[in-house]
Amino acid sequence: MPPDVEQPADPRPTIVFLHGTRLSGTYWAPQLVALGEQFHCLAPNLQGHGHSSTGPFTLDGAAREVAELIEREAHGRRAIVVGLSLGGFVAMALAAADPERVAGLAIAGATAEPVGWRALAFQALAAILSAVPEPILDQVNRRYFGWRYPAMVDPIVAGGFWFGGGAVAVRALVGEHFKPRLAAYPGPSLLINGEYDLFFRPTERSFAAVAAAPRRALIRRAGHLSNLDQPDQFSAAIRRFAEAIAG
Repeated sequence: MPPDVEQPADPRPTIVFLHGTRLSGTYWAPQLVALGEQFHCLAPNLQGHGHSSTGPFTLDGAAREVAELIEREAHGRRAIVVGLSLGGFVAMALAAADPERVAGLAIAGATAEPVGWRALAFQALAAILSAVPEPILDQVNRRYFGWRYPAMVDPIVAGGFWFGGGAVAVRALVGEHFKPRLAAYPGPSLLINGEYDLFFRPTERSFAAVAAAPRRALIRRAGHLSNLDQPDQFSAAIRRFAEAIAG
């Protein structure tokens, strides 16, 4: 094509994947491979996580950075946002604050409010991430992911484990309410939980009840890390959701 002829825009919808506590964007390697040809996929590092993180985590700051990424890099300056665990909470904060940037919202393992007795679990996790020496946590995580997900462990380990940033992030969630944020988002949403995720799955229905246009997906034979436990099921659910929005 001659240099003075404008290149056609990439028509693929953008999907932004937001990772969970202590991990990084490389966590989404299975979905980036499965969906990367059909969709324009971005997997940033949240604040306090990853080699290119930009400082301590705050909920509003993390949501703002994702909005800026969408503004800067997403096709049409809008994206389908997929978040798991910590990433799911950030995704709901983003969708409430900047709904015009979110073409669709998919949250996995994040359908429980970190308040009341559930806040104790978040505080306990933060305490572990803070109190246990990082070399021990790093070794435990490397061994766990290597044992549980041997075919997917290399990119996860390459992205590193960010325990200090993870502790700050988990503490930042405690006391926050996310159902009002989900209710404020007027677009389509997909609520995903693993069949065996007994912490987040039981209250999924209450989140669906407040969403404007909810869909629900159960990932069979999966726990909290449902995209790794059953990557094909998870990717297929995201594909169907994204295709419905694009169509």
